[in-house]
Amino acid sequence: MRIWKAQRTLLIVGEGAVEEAFLTHAKTLYVPRGCGLSVKVSNAHGKGASHVVEWTRRQIDNIQYDSVAVLLDTDTDWTPTVEKRARQKKITVMESTPCIEALLLRMLGQNSSGDSRILKKRFAPYVNNAPTDPTQYAKHFGDPILQASRKTEPAIDALLTLLNQR
Repeated sequence: MRIWKAQRTLLIVGEGAVEEAFLTHAKTLYVPRGCGLSVKVSNAHGKGASHVVEWTRRQIDNIQYDSVAVLLDTDTDWTPTVEKRARQKKITVMESTPCIEALLLRMLGQNSSGDSRILKKRFAPYVNNAPTDPTQYAKHFGDPILQASRKTEPAIDALLTLLNQR
């Protein structure tokens, strides 16, 4: 006989395809089937922080989730007004400063300075030049790196907290 567990629901929206891939990787690591948490990872398809928050607001107007979060870059369109709109809808904002590639490079102890084009190029070899493929994150972004990064990267700490990794 199966024991029924109440499902808590979590929507996590990534600004783009790289965020979506990284979030899907984290979900695979920490949210096994039947754990009582149902996580949906979505992609807002870029266009800056304001668009990501508005896209997420539209999603939660249609479907109710117990928790909602976004992983977005702070280099485009991240303002106090956008932050306030997210807070009003109880959206947890996980900030990649200035972009996801910089955050991921810092997690690996690598140089995270430069513009986004340079950072994307510098980061690509760590995921076999396939940053939108979630399976490519396993080699360099396992549990030890994610747990260690909690101390220095607030976005990673918030993500793991949402995924029940106290």
